[in-house]
Amino acid sequence: MARPPARPVFLDLRRIRFPLNAVVSILHRVTGVLLILAIPVLLWLLQLSLSGPEGFARVAGWVGHPLGLLVLLGVLWWLLHHLFAGIRYLAMEFGIGEDREGSLRTARQALIAGIVATLIVWGGLWL
Repeated sequence: MARPPARPVFLDLRRIRFPLNAVVSILHRVTGVLLILAIPVLLWLLQLSLSGPEGFARVAGWVGHPLGLLVLLGVLWWLLHHLFAGIRYLAMEFGIGEDREGSLRTARQALIAGIVATLIVWGGLWL
């Protein structure tokens, strides 16, 4: 009877280097989950801010804090990265970027577009 192929005994996940298209794919899934989890919190903040002047002041205080601004920046990036990675997957459904080089190129473009769009929108909020 033939022996099954040897399986790795110890696999250090910190040493695995994923290609860029795998990283973008994983980030697309993670940002989707984070956006779903953020919806109740964002709706609660909206409800509190609309409850009256005191609620608005509380939310403005939280959002105006440097940690609150960092969280908002993160949520903005989640949204824009998820958008551009999703557009990438839609393009792949039509045969664009299915080969290895095209996949890496569109992954790079989606990642850069998410970061650049985040910076543009974030900068536009302060004008």
